[in-house]
Amino acid sequence: MSVSLAFLTVTVSIIMAVVLIQRCRLHPFIALFLTSLFLGLCAGMAPAHVIAAFETGAGQVLGQIASVIALGAMLGKMLEASGGADQIALTVVRLSGRRHMGWAMMLIGLLVGISVFFTVGFVILVPLAMSVARQTRLPMLRVALPMTAALSVVQGLVPPHPGAMFAQAAYHADVGRLIVLGIVLSIPIAIISGPLYADFIVPRLAPNPHDMVLAAPPPASRQSMPSFGITLLTILAPVVLMLAGSVARLACAPGSLPGTVLRFVGDPNVGLVLSVLLSFYTLGARQGMSRQDMLRLSSDSLGPLASLFLMIGAGGGFGQELMDSNLSTTITGAAIGMHIPVLLLAWLIAAALRLAVGSATVAMGTTAGVVGPIVLQSHGVSPELMVLATGAGAVMFGPLNDSGFWQVKEALGLSVPQTIATWSVIETLIGVSGLVLCAALSWAGLG
Repeated sequence: MSVSLAFLTVTVSIIMAVVLIQRCRLHPFIALFLTSLFLGLCAGMAPAHVIAAFETGAGQVLGQIASVIALGAMLGKMLEASGGADQIALTVVRLSGRRHMGWAMMLIGLLVGISVFFTVGFVILVPLAMSVARQTRLPMLRVALPMTAALSVVQGLVPPHPGAMFAQAAYHADVGRLIVLGIVLSIPIAIISGPLYADFIVPRLAPNPHDMVLAAPPPASRQSMPSFGITLLTILAPVVLMLAGSVARLACAPGSLPGTVLRFVGDPNVGLVLSVLLSFYTLGARQGMSRQDMLRLSSDSLGPLASLFLMIGAGGGFGQELMDSNLSTTITGAAIGMHIPVLLLAWLIAAALRLAVGSATVAMGTTAGVVGPIVLQSHGVSPELMVLATGAGAVMFGPLNDSGFWQVKEALGLSVPQTIATWSVIETLIGVSGLVLCAALSWAGLG
């Protein structure tokens, strides 16, 4: 197949997915499944091979990351139910003082966001933000926007969140290096899009007649919460274990006992299951939860993941169709010949898909399926920076078809124009600053 026809086939397939999701209101899984079949058939694959390729791609991707996402959801649920998230938030706020409250809320968002999905973290922390704003007499948005920005940054850049883990598998990135780079980049990105932008935009917004600070009741108090140190230890346990596994690959001799043990416990699946077991004790049993309570919480955390797993699996199937049809090989050769920076290519595709379909996870997964084969054949590009650049593009714009747009609007009592001026601009700042920092690290050879 010619280069132009290959590009046309892939472009039409992506447009088809967007139309099916946006116009026809099909579930993203169905849209991506139909698009994958269309892509394979247009590329000349036999019908039986088209089905087999989709099943193979979906199975491989879910086999690599489904358990990681499920275990991360369990850990997040324990953090929420035990009051551990509240403890972290209250401790940081108590230590920061009124003058630095925006920076404190940013730090809270970064810490809590490591182990919980954006939606869960936002629901947990909004009542706290309301209470803090009421007690300190600060504008609600001056408190809430830095927290919201930090939650979004971590969701897009740092494992074990779904988009980052999907791209990590597609680009064959080292998870330990990815965590380090993700955290390092998350801090300046959160500062730019959080407290700095909040200080700029809040005074320029018209007064909100539905001010949530005055209307919201104080958050319900808890009888007991785990200590700050215990909660922080539990949240950071999977990160520390995965980092230890990466260090062992570099510092320990192959076959040595310490290296073997550290690489084993540093595997994302093993590290997370150990951390979940730790949370059952530190955030569960120590807080008076019964084994039945912890079983119920674990089961409850898995229900909302069904749709996410289907979307991720469909993205993997789409990527396998590209490889089995040889479209990826054709596009790879063309992209290398045109000298398009691969970081920029991934960012642009992810940003375009984010604007089109709304879901950052769909945007990141589909982009990784398209660009992954190019990365595997390119030289001198860091797989870890590719994950981060894809994640930065996938959170761009904060469009109206993004569920987070409406969640932020309703929770913070904003009008649509105010939500665009806050949430949409914050997401754009995250995307642009993420690309700039990734490009700078790549240019300096630090990726």
